[in-house]
Amino acid sequence: MKDVSLFVMIGQLGLSVAVPLAGCIILAAWLKNKFSLGIWVIFVGAILGGILAISGFRSTLKTMENISSRDDDKGGKPPVTGFNNHD
Repeated sequence: MKDVSLFVMIGQLGLSVAVPLAGCIILAAWLKNKFSLGIWVIFVGAILGGILAISGFRSTLKTMENISSRDDDKGGKPPVTGFNNHD
């Protein structure tokens, strides 16, 4: 199950990098054309998109690391007794 979760997170990693970057650049291009602004708007959008893409990349990598180490920590520990598991 851990392997499937990691494969899903690889797709999420691509989306968390591509969508903010492309979205900010597209929004900046729309603003440039709509309000007749200069090319500087595109550069600001690209920088903002890059910052958001890096943030999403780091967040997704941290989540992937937590998923991969979650099952490894259960090695020698006894199972946690829950509400329905009383002895």
